Amino acid sequence: MTNYQWQTIGLGTLAGFRSMTAPALLSSNLLGYHPSTLAGSPLRYLQKPWVAQGLKLLAAVEMVGDKLPQMPDRIAPTALLGRAASGALVGAAIFRINHDKALNGAVLGVLAAVAGSYLSFFMRKQATIESGLPGGLVGGFEDLLTVGSGLALTKGTDVGKPQPRAWNL
Repeated sequence: MTNYQWQTIGLGTLAGFRSMTAPALLSSNLLGYHPSTLAGSPLRYLQKPWVAQGLKLLAAVEMVGDKLPQMPDRIAPTALLGRAASGALVGAAIFRINHDKALNGAVLGVLAAVAGSYLSFFMRKQATIESGLPGGLVGGFEDLLTVGSGLALTKGTDVGKPQPRAWNL
């Protein structure tokens, strides 16, 4: 597997944990790169500072809202759909940047996001039961894990930077 495929799996999985965190981190990283492959594409907006700031705000609001008792489970159909869409967005962008088919990246991102949604749902539920801590506190630890993992995946790496093309001889 290529580096950008692993990046898609990683950020797609994080989209399953927190739907807005993955696009926010990717968009922030894209501020340093301006790949020509996004030109003319709706995905080019991920490179705009106002989009990056807006996604960060949405990610923060999501983290707060996640702790509210009336919020549906992340594996409820509408919530899962939003997480899948987030995974598709990051996957399509990363693949397009790397001269690959955006549709392939979107599919990989969706699969990773759905898997991440179920994984994080059951991990959080089990952690809450076993620790005896309130769900909101466990959710706060989940936020730290998500942001920390996302920063490790994006900061100081080349997520969003086109990979060199390989020669097929």
